[in-house]
Amino acid sequence: MTEQYVLDLRAVDAAQVPAVGGKGANLGALTRIEGVRVPDGFCVTTDAFRRAVAREPSIGDRIARLSRVDPEDREAVRALAAEIRGSIGRIAVPDAVAARITGALARYGDRAAYAVRSSATAEDLPTASFAGQQDTYLNVVGPAAVLRHVVRCWASLFTERAVTYRRRNGVDHRAVHMAVVVQRMVVPSASGVLFTADPVTGNRRTAVVDAGFGLGEALVSGLVNPDVFTVRDGEVVARTVNAKRRAVHALPGGGTRETGIDPGRQEEPALTDAQAVRLVALGRRVEAHFGRPQDIEWCLADDGFHIVQSRPVTTLFPVPEAGDRENHVYVSVGHGQMMTDPMRALGHSMWRMTAMVPMTEAGGRLFVDVTRRLASPAGRAALLEAMGSGDPLIRDALETVLERDGFVPSLPDAPPAGPPAGAPPAPVATDPAVVAELIGRSEASLAALERDLRTKSGPALFDFLLEAFAEHRRVLGDPLSHQVLMAGMEATRWLNDTLREWLGEKNVADTLTLSAPGNITSEMGLALLDVADVVRPHPEVVSFLRGVGDEDFLDELAELPGGTEARDALDAYLDRFGMRCAGEIDITRPRWRERPATLVPALLDNVRNFAPGAAGRRFEEGRLRALHKEQEVLARLRRLPDGDRRAEETKRMIDRVRTFIGYREYPKYDIVSRYFLYKQALMAEAGRLVRAGVLPEREDVFHLTFQEFHDAVRTHRVDEELVRRRKEAFRSYHALTPPRVLTSDGEAVTGTYRRDDVPAGALVGLPVSTGTVEGRARVVLDMADADLAAGDILVTAFTDPSWSPLFVGIAGLVTEVGGLMTHGAVIAREYGLPAVVAVEEATRLIRDGQHIRVHGTEGYVEILP
Repeated sequence: MTEQYVLDLRAVDAAQVPAVGGKGANLGALTRIEGVRVPDGFCVTTDAFRRAVAREPSIGDRIARLSRVDPEDREAVRALAAEIRGSIGRIAVPDAVAARITGALARYGDRAAYAVRSSATAEDLPTASFAGQQDTYLNVVGPAAVLRHVVRCWASLFTERAVTYRRRNGVDHRAVHMAVVVQRMVVPSASGVLFTADPVTGNRRTAVVDAGFGLGEALVSGLVNPDVFTVRDGEVVARTVNAKRRAVHALPGGGTRETGIDPGRQEEPALTDAQAVRLVALGRRVEAHFGRPQDIEWCLADDGFHIVQSRPVTTLFPVPEAGDRENHVYVSVGHGQMMTDPMRALGHSMWRMTAMVPMTEAGGRLFVDVTRRLASPAGRAALLEAMGSGDPLIRDALETVLERDGFVPSLPDAPPAGPPAGAPPAPVATDPAVVAELIGRSEASLAALERDLRTKSGPALFDFLLEAFAEHRRVLGDPLSHQVLMAGMEATRWLNDTLREWLGEKNVADTLTLSAPGNITSEMGLALLDVADVVRPHPEVVSFLRGVGDEDFLDELAELPGGTEARDALDAYLDRFGMRCAGEIDITRPRWRERPATLVPALLDNVRNFAPGAAGRRFEEGRLRALHKEQEVLARLRRLPDGDRRAEETKRMIDRVRTFIGYREYPKYDIVSRYFLYKQALMAEAGRLVRAGVLPEREDVFHLTFQEFHDAVRTHRVDEELVRRRKEAFRSYHALTPPRVLTSDGEAVTGTYRRDDVPAGALVGLPVSTGTVEGRARVVLDMADADLAAGDILVTAFTDPSWSPLFVGIAGLVTEVGGLMTHGAVIAREYGLPAVVAVEEATRLIRDGQHIRVHGTEGYVEILP
C-alpha cells in the first residue's frame, strides 16, 4: 500500500483516525456539516510520522522501554519521556514528506499564516479526549516554520503529561502515532469554547459558552476569566461578563503576543446574546452529527463563526435509554447495593434478570426509573420516606427535582383495586424458629440448584437458568422473609425513636443489637479470626503467607510445618464464604474461592493484631454490653410514670430486634451463593467456547449479556468487534462518577445535607453507628491492599459484606456511600464501631495517615491537627 503523507481535510472522515488522528478525523467530519465553517487545511499523516521516526531506530527501543517502566516510578518515566521527546525533536523531516507538505502550502502563498496542531491517534476519542496533552502552535508563517513546528508536534507525543495520561487510560505508547493538522490561520475578534451540555451538571438541554477577546490561548492558559453564557431552548438564561484585561493576538510576521485591552472595553461582553444563541445552534448541528455532546473550540471573525476543533465530552455520565421523549428520574442501584463501580455486560444483565424491580443500565451502572412513583402523592411520600431513611442525599436530590415545575408529571393516586383479599398479615411472632425455617428453605433451594446444574450444559443450561432465575426471585420475594426483615428494621426504628423520646438518648439500638445472633456477615469476620488462631502458632506458615503472589498457594501450604492445618482451616472458611468478594452483585467479579490470596492481608492483620480466642471474646463482650444496656434501659424506664408498661413494651421490642436483626444479612448471602453456582456453570460453558476456538479467553463472555452468551453457545459465533468495543467502554466507565440521582436531561443531581449543627470544616455524613473515636485514617480502595493496625479508622468509597473481615480490627468506619440499613452500617453496629457513611468525597478529602475523629452519633468527621 502506497504511503500517503498529506491528506486534504475535506478528504478526511471519521474512519481515518489511524491516518490523521482524532482531531484531524473530527475536523474532516466537520467540513461535511452544512452551515459549519472550518478553516481550510490538510493533515500530515501518521505515515509521515512513522517514516521520520524509523530513521532513528533507538527511538523505537526507548518507546518499548517506556511501555515497561513502572508507572509509579515518576522519575524514570520523566527521564525516558524527555529522551524520546528530544530525539524526535532533532529529526529532520524526510525529503518526500517535506515535498508533500510544501506542495500543499503552495496553494495558499508563501506568506500565509497557519495553525499547526497535534492530532494523535489516541486523542478526541469517544472514551478519552486527551485534551491538551499534545502541542498547538498558532500563526506559523512560511513553509520552513511549518516544517519545524510539525516536528515539534511529533515530539509532543511524549510530553510527561501525555505519557501519564495514556498510562492512566490503559493506552500502550507503542500503539499511538502522531498526525499533524495544518490549517489557515483565523484572526478572530473573539474566541472560546462551547460545551453543548453543561459540563458541571451534565444537563444535555443546557449549553455553556466561554468567550474572550482575541485568540483562545488567553482562555486556555488562564490569562483571563471568560464571559460565560448559559443557553437553554434557544435563549440565554444566565450570563456572567468578566473584566478581560488581557488578550492574545497574532503578530503580522508570525507568532503571538499578549496585549492589554483598552479599559473602556474590558467589561464589554465578548459576544452578544444573539451571537451566543447562534453559536449554540451551530453546536447543536455538530452534536447531532457526532451523536453525543461536544466540546467545541470556535473563533468569531467578520461576524462569522469558524469551528477549529470538536471533541466528545467524555466526563458526562451517560443517560439511560428510555425509548420515548418524556422526562425521567433515575435512582442509582449501586448506592443502595454498596457497589458503585461499573459492571460488565454479563454482570448488569444478570442482576437485572434476577432482581425484583425493572432496571436500566448507563455507564456500566444500574438505575431504577422512579418517575411514576414520584408522580402520585402517595407514591412520592412513600419513596421519599424510604430514600430518606436509607440515604438522605438521595432524598434531597429527588426533592430538588420535584421543585422544578413540570419536570415530574402530576398524577392522582391509583384507586384501590377492590376489597383486600384478606386481612393484613399479623406481625410475625418473635420466635427464632421462624428464622431457622427461612434459612432451611434457602439451604434446600440452593442444594437443589447445585444438584440440577451438574446435569446441564450447552443451550439446555441457559434454558434451565431462566427457570432458576424465577426461583431466585421467588426466594427473594418470600413474604415471610420480608416480614422478618421488616420486623427487625421496624423494631430498631421503634427503639431509637421511642427511647430518644422517653430517655433523651440517641441511637440506643446500636448498643442493644451488639452481637445479635445469626448474622452471617458478622460471623464471616469473626470466622477469619479463628483461621488466624490456626495460622499464628506456625512461623513458617506466617512467613510464607507474607510472600504469597499467586492463587495456588493453598496447595503449597501443605509442605510446611503446620501448613496442612492452615490449609484445611482456610478451605473450610472458603467452603462457607468463598462465594463472596468485593462488588459481589457483579457476577463477573472474582470470588474468594477463585482468588483466595485476596484474604491474605486481612488474615495476616488478624495474626498480628489479635491474641488467640479473639473471636469468642469479641462476640461475648458485645453480647454482655447489649445485655447490660438492656438492663440499664429497662431500669430507667421503670422509674418513669407508667414505667412498667413502657419497660414491658421496650422489652418486647428488644427481644424482637435481637431475634430478627441478624437475618437482615442472610438474603444477600443467599443471592451471592446462587450467583457463585450460576458462575461456575457459565464459566464451564465459556471454557468450551475457548476450546472450540470461538473465543480467545474465557473472560470475554463477561462482555456479553446473558442472551448474547446464550446465542454464542447455540451458534458457536461471537461478534469479536462487539466484545472489543465493550472492553474499551468498560475501561472508560471507571473514570465516571455515578450520580445518586440522574434525569433524562443528563443532569446528575447532587443532594446536600441541610444541617447547621456541625463544626466548621467538618465532613458531614449519615450517622449509622453510635460513638466517637479518634485514630489514624487508613484510606483503602481495594480490600486486597489493606494494611491495618489496631485502632485504625477505615476510610473507603463503599463496603459490601466482603469487607467485614476488616471490621474486626478497626476502631471506626467512614465511607462515601451507604445508608442506615446497608451492610456496612449493620456490621458496624454489630461490632460496636462508630461509623459515618455517605460522606461525599471522603477518600479525597481525608489523606491516608491523617488523624481524624469520627462522630458516629452526630454524623460528621473532623480532620485533626
